[in-house]
Amino acid sequence: MLMIEWLAVILLIAIGIGLIVAEVLFIPGTTVVGFLGLVFVVAGITISFVSFDRVTGFIILGGSVVSGLTALIIGFKAGAWEKFSLKSSITSHFNQDNNNDLRIGDNGITVSALRPMGKAEIKDKVYEVTTRGNYLSPGTKIRILQLSGSKILVEPLTE
Repeated sequence: MLMIEWLAVILLIAIGIGLIVAEVLFIPGTTVVGFLGLVFVVAGITISFVSFDRVTGFIILGGSVVSGLTALIIGFKAGAWEKFSLKSSITSHFNQDNNNDLRIGDNGITVSALRPMGKAEIKDKVYEVTTRGNYLSPGTKIRILQLSGSKILVEPLTE
């Protein structure tokens, strides 16, 4: 019976520390995994205090803290999270060519489907455009309704 209790304590604490390390290094922000890991560790330490004497319980508690901190330090120093982290960033902006040459009423043609956003060619340049909620298929003739900063609002051209 004593062997099963030791096995339960060791497994609970090991799984708990593993989940906490995974939460901190690999999936930060979810808190569910970290909370579950904390529950496992606390359950293992509680079983150790209930099943064994106080000295053994405190030894297991101290060992758990040291093991957890050691695992976190090794994980950070090894750079394990860097394999999963994003190293590049997007620096471009849509319609960054300035829309100075565009005017309300200019005509163009959709290059992609507008649902309600998409791309359209106006004055031999491709721009990101938006409709008022209309879905337009590629090749639809359009007219500029409104220009607001880099936002271009268009409508289908009815002939």
